[in-house]
Order: sequence, then C-alpha cells, then structure tokens
Amino acid sequence: MRLNDATPEDWDRLRKAHPAIERANDKAAAIFNNWVDPAMEEAHEMLAKEQAQDLDWGEDVVNSPKHYNTGNIECIEAIEESMSSVAFKGYLKGNTMKYLWRYDYKGKQVEDLRKAQWYLNKLTDMVEEENT
Repeated sequence: MRLNDATPEDWDRLRKAHPAIERANDKAAAIFNNWVDPAMEEAHEMLAKEQAQDLDWGEDVVNSPKHYNTGNIECIEAIEESMSSVAFKGYLKGNTMKYLWRYDYKGKQVEDLRKAQWYLNKLTDMVEEENT
C-alpha cells in the first residue's frame, strides 16, 4: 500500500498498534508549547505595534498571496484534500513552527509572524471543529 492510499481507518489501526507514537507526540507537544508560548507573546506585541502604525501592505501576502491562487483552488485546500486529518494537522503545526523559528532571521519579521499566526489559527479552528 502506498502512503497516499491509506484511509483514516488505516491510520487508526496504526495508532492502536503503536501507542508509543502517541506518547511521543504528547512529549513533543509539551516541548513545542513551552517554546511557542513566549514566541507568540512576542509576536502579538510586534503585531500590535504594527497595527498602531496603521501601515498599508497592499497585497495580502499572509491570507491571500497571489502566487498561491493561480488555479480554481487554493494551494492550501489541495494540500488538505491530499492528506488525512492527522497529517494535515501535522503540516499546519510544522508551518507554524517554521515561521516562528525563522521570523527573526529573514528581514520580514512581522510577515513571518503573521504567517505563523495564520497556520496556528487554521490548526486551532480544525481542532475546535473536531472537538465539537
């Protein structure tokens, strides 16, 4: 079986057969949260400063970047449809971490922090929907 052919039921069976994977993820989540919380505080402070300056950004490079909308479907929607729920949540978490990790090194701090927030918001919305 190819990875892309796995069904949600296949993933559930794998999770039941290998519960250590879940425990490892719990530990990783705790480490991630200890790292993210201070970074997110700093991100909120920077965003508040930017909003206070009332800057005009023109193209919305965070929520609707033109280069991700070249067809009839947005890239993020295609990615989501190509993955299981678990895999897509991992993708969102990874992108959140990526933008938080590098925001201070690229020269586009606020843009990268906004992107991290965008991915975190999408992940939060997805988890909230699953828990209702």
